[in-house]
Amino acid sequence: MRIAVAREGDMVSEHFGHCEQFVLFDVEGTNVTNMTTVDNPGHQPGFLPGFLKDKGVDVVIAGGMGPKAVELFQSLGIKTITGVRGSIRGAVEAYVAGELKGTGEVCDHHGGHDCEHR
Repeated sequence: MRIAVAREGDMVSEHFGHCEQFVLFDVEGTNVTNMTTVDNPGHQPGFLPGFLKDKGVDVVIAGGMGPKAVELFQSLGIKTITGVRGSIRGAVEAYVAGELKGTGEVCDHHGGHDCEHR
């Protein structure tokens, strides 16, 4: 299984589409076997789900995500977990242990303002 976490520093990014990078974790059973990072190629509506699918991603973890992205991920068979806060490593460890609790937070805004995921 491959997990992608939207990254800002060492923390889960509050907004999936505007994160600086994605950290990709390869997991076998409960063990992380590999970790790599890929730069976010830019926020283009509808692009990132296919981009991450091409990277072999099965699960995406983020603070917030737009409803269209959630829908596109679902159509590609990729699970989304949103409303996640805290460290990237902690989120992945919790997911692998079956303990990660997202809030399902979805951003439903348009235009040039910031999401407030607090």
